[in-house]
Amino acid sequence: MPRTFPLQSLLDLSQLRLDEAGRKLGELIAGEKEASRRHGLLVQYREEYRTRFVVAAQGGLSPGEWQNYAGFLAKLDEAIGQADSAMTHTRQQTAAGQQEWVVKKGRVKAFDTLSDRHQSRIAYQDQRQEQKASDEHGSRRHEEKGKD
Repeated sequence: MPRTFPLQSLLDLSQLRLDEAGRKLGELIAGEKEASRRHGLLVQYREEYRTRFVVAAQGGLSPGEWQNYAGFLAKLDEAIGQADSAMTHTRQQTAAGQQEWVVKKGRVKAFDTLSDRHQSRIAYQDQRQEQKASDEHGSRRHEEKGKD
């Protein structure tokens, strides 16, 4: 049995891929947070603008001003819809990234288990070899004493 783990290169490659999946997942989570933040800002701005519209309407608006407010609110609603779609998309990407990370983590864990078993077998064989050498040494010493 080889002293080094024969699948070490696969273990190293799996670890690299896990690290890359972790980095990518971090980016996806950051993107999801940013999309959520943008959505929240748009909703907040729309609410503030709607409040200004109501206050202005109570003071009286011309048909042109009314149309401007209503048009801008419609554009804000459209932007909020797009931001909502972006949030949904980033959530889906993050979930896929998490799943990919879990799969890669399982692969690394499997190779780690195989590596641990390999090291245990080597340690057991080394221990047996040392015990055998010790037994032989003790047996020779016992024979030498018996000859004296």
